[in-house]
Amino acid sequence: MRLPLLAPDAALFAPFGEFIDVPAEVGVRRMYSEWLAPVPGLALQFHTNRVAASTLPLRVDRVERHPHATQLFLPLVASRYVVTVMTADAAGAPDPASARAFLLPPTLGVVYRAGVWHAGITALDTDASFAVVMWRGAADDDVFADILTVVVEAPAAVALSGGRRG
Repeated sequence: MRLPLLAPDAALFAPFGEFIDVPAEVGVRRMYSEWLAPVPGLALQFHTNRVAASTLPLRVDRVERHPHATQLFLPLVASRYVVTVMTADAAGAPDPASARAFLLPPTLGVVYRAGVWHAGITALDTDASFAVVMWRGAADDDVFADILTVVVEAPAAVALSGGRRG
C-alpha cells in the first residue's frame, strides 16, 4: 500500500491527536495541559531521545500504541519529520487502510491520543532529538504490532524544503 505524505492539517489529524504549535503573537500562551491529565496508577515520565535520519520513501511495517496515556513529542534538534498514524479495526488491531502520514516542520510538536496506533517518529534530512512526555507504569504501556507494509512517499504537492529551528 502506498501512502502520500500530507501537509500538517489539524482537522485531518484531530482523530489521532493534535499538533503543538506556538502562538502567532508575542505574549500569547497556547495551553496543552489537558493532554497530560493524570492517569491513576501511572507516573509522569519525561525523557529525550535521538532518532536517526531516514529517507523517502519510508517503509512502515510495525506500529505501536500506548493504551493508557497520551504521548507528546517536541522537537529539540530536527529538520523535517514524519508522523504516521492509523485507526484500529473492530478488534482493536491497527488498520493500515486508514493510515495517514504527515510531514512536519521542526516548529511543530505532536501529541497522540491514548490508544492511537502510530509508527515511530521518523526524522528526515538529519538525525533529530525530541523531548517526550507521557504517563507510564503499566505492564502494557507499549503495545507493538506488525502490519502489512505501508510505503510513505512524498507527492509533489507537499513542500519538502528543510529548515532548522533556531
